[in-house]
Amino acid sequence: MSIDKLSINLATVREQWDLREAAEACARHGITAIDPWRDQVAKLGLSAAVRVIRDNGLRVSGYCRGGMFTSPDAIDDNRRAIDEAAALGAECLVLVCGGLPAGSRDLVEARKRIADGLGTILPHARACKMPLAIEPLHPMYAADRACVNTLAQAIDLAQALGDGVGVAVDTYHVWWDPDLEAQIARAGRMRKILAYHISDWLVPTRDILLDRGMMGDGVIDFARIGRWIEQAGYRGYTEVEIFSKRDWWTRPGDEVLRTCIERYRSTLM
Repeated sequence: MSIDKLSINLATVREQWDLREAAEACARHGITAIDPWRDQVAKLGLSAAVRVIRDNGLRVSGYCRGGMFTSPDAIDDNRRAIDEAAALGAECLVLVCGGLPAGSRDLVEARKRIADGLGTILPHARACKMPLAIEPLHPMYAADRACVNTLAQAIDLAQALGDGVGVAVDTYHVWWDPDLEAQIARAGRMRKILAYHISDWLVPTRDILLDRGMMGDGVIDFARIGRWIEQAGYRGYTEVEIFSKRDWWTRPGDEVLRTCIERYRSTLM
């Protein structure tokens, strides 16, 4: 199985390498695309990051992350994120939309603030030709990280906002959804799938944030979900995004990349 459409989200090797080292390692392993995080770019410097990515012949499948619209400085910060994503040549800016504001219990209002925030930054994103990918997160994140929790919610937002807004389908967050097949098909009909992220759900999961599994080590049926994604017309990158404090972040980076390639080939078919 070719790895031409494999991308590595650099969270997967963030404890082993900085952006420069990770980009060089991905190129060394024949991986053609990455998704860097804003803190990694900031540490190296935006201009230097652009050069490193270009010099290693890499594409930028996405940029992590914008969003957090329920925080006070969200609008200015998202405009900066859009500018950075455009400079890097990213295919989309991934948005983790934000949870409840401090002291609030009002999910309805929080979701309204997210929709309003998206509408506010959208003209700048369109001017920069930077697609915005709304990523629904598992419901356990609703309080603190994202109260957009189903693919249906994300598609509804993208549909209401129109051109320039789509969704990121992350298996870790949506694999459990009984409506997933129908919603992936719906997003495909609307041409709204901008990104596809993979990592596995471990049993037990010891830490909801930092204990994601390598594909094949948990319970997600990647072959089935992958068929739904393909049938929906998505032809972009499949991006490995693993947060793993106790396991994969402790291993040598080259071992992690080799395993990503092996599992990409063995679990997605």
